[in-house]
Amino acid sequence: MTMTTQTDIKLVAHLMRRAAFGLPAHRLELLAEQSYEDLVEDLLDIDSKERPEEDLFERFHSEHADEENSAMAVARWYFRMINSDRVLEEKVALFWHNRFATGNDTFSKNVMMWAHLEMLRNHGMGNFRTILQQLSRDPAMIWWLDQQTNHKGAINENYGRELLELFSMGRGNYTEDDVQAAALAFTGWTIDQSIPRYPNGMWDLSFVFSEDDHDHTEKTFLGRTGDLNGEDIIEEIVKHDATARFVADNLYRYFVSDEPNESGIKDLMNVYFEYDYEIRPMLRHIFNSDAFKNAAYEKVRWPVDHVVNIVNITGRHTDPYEGGIKQLGVASSLMGQKLLDPPSVEGWHTGREWIDSSFLIERVNFAANMLGDTNSPGMQKVIERISTGESSTTPQDLIDACLYELGCVEIGSDTKAILIEELNFSSVVHIDDDFGDKITQVIELIVASREYQLG
Repeated sequence: MTMTTQTDIKLVAHLMRRAAFGLPAHRLELLAEQSYEDLVEDLLDIDSKERPEEDLFERFHSEHADEENSAMAVARWYFRMINSDRVLEEKVALFWHNRFATGNDTFSKNVMMWAHLEMLRNHGMGNFRTILQQLSRDPAMIWWLDQQTNHKGAINENYGRELLELFSMGRGNYTEDDVQAAALAFTGWTIDQSIPRYPNGMWDLSFVFSEDDHDHTEKTFLGRTGDLNGEDIIEEIVKHDATARFVADNLYRYFVSDEPNESGIKDLMNVYFEYDYEIRPMLRHIFNSDAFKNAAYEKVRWPVDHVVNIVNITGRHTDPYEGGIKQLGVASSLMGQKLLDPPSVEGWHTGREWIDSSFLIERVNFAANMLGDTNSPGMQKVIERISTGESSTTPQDLIDACLYELGCVEIGSDTKAILIEELNFSSVVHIDDDFGDKITQVIELIVASREYQLG
């Protein structure tokens, strides 16, 4: 049994758990041939790579092309997360999906939700000003927060309030007068009339600006006075210190640690202003920082991260014709994260709240069932790699080999002692016809550990 390691393999594993969805050891070893800095740049350089080809996916699974079915849209997104060469694009879209929580449950028009997701992918790594501009014109968001009912002379403050409270500045950094001014400025920002569903099915909706419905009175927002419109509101928002902190804090929590560091937040705020609100330089700063490199296992994995990580290890769903991908959305829902349908405008409560007795059981069962299937290409490769070169091993070495193959996972000495006791192997584990079963026994215990829920 041999394990070809390089000095930075654990750091590469950490980066790929955070900037991607985690990978098995044999894929990490290939990435580790690059310098860390080059690997970061490769992740950030999404524009030079193609998105996954989905024509075959839709041809073999025509139900996944059903634009009215949100479950199929979720399956299609999982296919992207598993197979995209632009994996950081999908990771960032997932981040914004939680921060700009919008869901099918309110409007039952999946074509709007899919267009919303495309907007997050297209702009998520770009300029925060542009992101807010696109968000404010997004039909799904307009519908989600009743912006289409915000009229001159009869304003609806929902979008103006949530834009300030949940999408940019946070409570305590604006007044109720600012909320009202924002609502007035966004009057006339609405969507066109939907074409009837029958007989041709759902049609896309699009943003329209209704000049006749826009309030042109003088407004004062964050100290600026004039005939302000939505663009003016966004321009004032993005240059505010509170917005820089909001973006920095949320990126830090998502990519670095569930417990932000004040110094790290301030550094990110400086990058936000230095690069004129661009997200990509903030990501580059995060991944190259010592705070990030030293923050392994300081985050509870989101359910979607957990599911894609397990699938990556098994090597499943890399071919467009493989069935069962719809069940991945069901699995993450049972763990507390139903994609394209967050529980409220606040999004999901992350960190330790991902773990309760019910969610934990679902996480463990999903991982054990998937990794316990020795017919999957990924598990066959794991067994082959661990079995090669020796006739026997020790329980301790077998555990270490399995941890390595699962993506350079680390567990504490107490956890390892419990695993050895539970396995009850003899002091010598022979590499024989039953060795594959022994490997899956070890792996099923590892994925049930506390440490494995962290990323």
